[in-house]
Amino acid sequence: MLNERLRPLVGHRDYAFPMPLLAPTDPAVREMIDEFFLARRPKKHSEHTLAAYRRDLDSIMTALMMVIDKEDPEILISDLEIRVLRRAFAEISHQSESTIARTWSTWNQLFTFLVAEGVVPGNPMAAVEKPRVPKSRPKAITGDDSVMRLLEVAARGRSGARDPWPERDLCVIVVLLTCGLRLAEVLSLTLRSIDGPAGDRVIGVRGKGRKERTVPLEPEVEAIIESYLESRRVRFGGRLPGDAALIVNNRGEPMQRGGLQYLVDALYREAGIRTRVPQGALVHALRHTFATSLARNGATGTELQRLLGHESLATTQRYVDASAREVRQAARSNDAYRVLKEVLD
Repeated sequence: MLNERLRPLVGHRDYAFPMPLLAPTDPAVREMIDEFFLARRPKKHSEHTLAAYRRDLDSIMTALMMVIDKEDPEILISDLEIRVLRRAFAEISHQSESTIARTWSTWNQLFTFLVAEGVVPGNPMAAVEKPRVPKSRPKAITGDDSVMRLLEVAARGRSGARDPWPERDLCVIVVLLTCGLRLAEVLSLTLRSIDGPAGDRVIGVRGKGRKERTVPLEPEVEAIIESYLESRRVRFGGRLPGDAALIVNNRGEPMQRGGLQYLVDALYREAGIRTRVPQGALVHALRHTFATSLARNGATGTELQRLLGHESLATTQRYVDASAREVRQAARSNDAYRVLKEVLD
């Protein structure tokens, strides 16, 4: 039962969470952050997700050191009053809205964990302002001929490459453009990821949170993958085991993140479309191009969600919103277009 002395404070805007503690001790924040990560191990987050969580937590811990004049290991849970948290977030106000919003979300998750563990009586993050991040448009490659130019360059081989391997380059671009995979998903593919009878094959993908999905492979894509694998056998010889990486570098080793980014960037430049790739996107621009193309040609939000491996339909909806034919047709019904046609005629 809630202590009667504290009852008048509950819900008050300046109530200093997390005082008093439900737990018998006042642990260090850093200690509870370690416990937070330990508790999340079963979720099997990727290294990149965990690194992002740590950056978000560390940025506010650094701000807290300035706000309350304590070293990191000395900051206690009881120090995290609402006013202190507000000032800490004010210290990172120079960062982008999306970064602050993500940091807010990470700290919100931390406090949700602390509430569940009985360390604090409630989550104070509702009293800390969170920036409203505008919905971003899909970062698809622009230009009607961009995809054609990119495929042509990949098929004939890069002119400046010391050891050109057009079969591999074309396979990479085609898989990205026709399957809509994330960078990490492409790198995790093995030969065993491709399954099913000829003409009806699928590619098994392990996405975020280790969630699995399948994406259909059309016969044209099957043929390109097989041509690449045959060229790979010629290059390196021997039988390819099922657990071998699908995409390899020029030494026959599994391609790494930097290698894939370099390859795609080099193909963009060779095709003369580097300036058509939205800022902040590289490999991911091909995934956005895949999704935008499908939405433009009538794919539903549910279909896109399944193919892209999105957990939330809201994430997928932006592709539909940006490209839906029905929306374009509705806009076209504007009387101004009819009048404009009459004027131009």
